[in-house]
Amino acid sequence: MTAGWAANLFASVIPVLAEQEGFSTALLDAAFGAYAIALLPGLFGGGALSDRVGRAWVVLPGAGLVVAGTVVLMAFHDPAGLLVGRLVVGLGAGLTFGAGTAWAGDLGAATGTVLAGVFLTTGFAVGPLVSGALAQLAPAPLVTPFVLSIALSLAAIGWAAATSAPASRRLRDAGGGPVPTLEHHDARTALAWSLPVGVLVFASVALSIVTLPTRLPPGVDGPLLVGVAAALALGSGIAVQTVARARSWGPGAGVAGALTAAAGFALVALAGERIALPLFALSCVVLGTAYGLCLREGLLDVETLAPPARRGTLTGTFYVATYVGFGLPLMLTSLQPVAGTRLPVLVLALAALLVAGARRAQLRGGHPGRSAPAGS
Repeated sequence: MTAGWAANLFASVIPVLAEQEGFSTALLDAAFGAYAIALLPGLFGGGALSDRVGRAWVVLPGAGLVVAGTVVLMAFHDPAGLLVGRLVVGLGAGLTFGAGTAWAGDLGAATGTVLAGVFLTTGFAVGPLVSGALAQLAPAPLVTPFVLSIALSLAAIGWAAATSAPASRRLRDAGGGPVPTLEHHDARTALAWSLPVGVLVFASVALSIVTLPTRLPPGVDGPLLVGVAAALALGSGIAVQTVARARSWGPGAGVAGALTAAAGFALVALAGERIALPLFALSCVVLGTAYGLCLREGLLDVETLAPPARRGTLTGTFYVATYVGFGLPLMLTSLQPVAGTRLPVLVLALAALLVAGARRAQLRGGHPGRSAPAGS
C-alpha cells in the first residue's frame, strides 16, 4: 500500500510544481510518465527474479528504491530531479508490485491476489488525497507530502522485514515441495486472458487523475482537487473490487470492466476541452469502476492460469501491460494540436469496446481456470 501511495502522490503536487516552479504541462506529463519507463524493467525483472530467489528478496529492496526516489523528488525541484526521482520510484515500484502481488498469491491464493489489488488501489487513492490536502493546506507544499510518504514507507519496510522470514517458513512447511502444475496452467493462456483487460487499467486512472483536472473551468483547480479525483476514481475501484469479492463475481466481470471503460472514455469525449464539475465527478467514478474490475479480473486470470513456478514473471508481465496506460496523458497532450481533445478519447472508447467483445468471445468456451456463476 505504501509503495502505491509513494508512486501516485506525484500527481497531487503537479499543480504546485506548475504554479511555483513554472513547469510546462508537457514536462510534468513527461515526468509522470517517466515512472512507467523504469517500472517496466522492474516488473519484468522483479517478477522473474522473485520466482528464483524468493519474494522478500525482491520486494524489500524495491521498497527501499521507492524511498530513495521519493527523497530525490523532495530535494530536487528541477527537470532533472523530477525525471530521475520518478525513474527511481518507478523501478522500485516495479520490483515491489509484481513480486509483492505474487507473494500475496503464494500466501492466500486467489484471495491473496485480490487483496493485493485492493491494498495497492488503496495506496494509489489515499496517497494523492492526503498529499493533495497537505500540498494545499500545510506549509512547505513541495516537502511535507514527501516526508509523510517516506516515513510510512520506512515503517512498512521495517514491518515486512520483521515478518517475512516466518511467512517463508510457513510456506515451505505447508508445501513440502514444488506446487503442482495443473492442466490448465499455461503461460500463453494466462497472458491471452489477462493482457487485453490489463491495458485498460491505468489508462482509466491516468485519464481521471492527470488529464481531467486540467480540463476543469478556470478557478476550479489546485492540488486538493487532484486528490479528490484520485479518491473518486480509485475509491470506486476499491468499492467494486470489494463487492466483486464478496459476491464471487465470475470472469464475465472483465467484460463489464471493459464496457465501463468505454463508457468513461465516451463521457470524457463528450465534455471536450472543458469539463463541468458534475461530469468530472461522474467520469472519475465510471473510470475508477472500470479500473477496479479490469485490475481484479486480470490478476485473477494470472493467479488461476499461470504455472506456479512462473507466477511472479507473469504477474510482472500483466502489470507491464497495465502501466502502458500511464503514458496516456502525455499522448493526449501531444495529439491535441492535430487531433483535438475528443477524437483520441473516442478511439480509446472504441478500443475498450473491442476488448469487451474479445473477452466475451473467449468466455463462450468457458474460462479454463475459473467457474463462472450464472449470469456472470
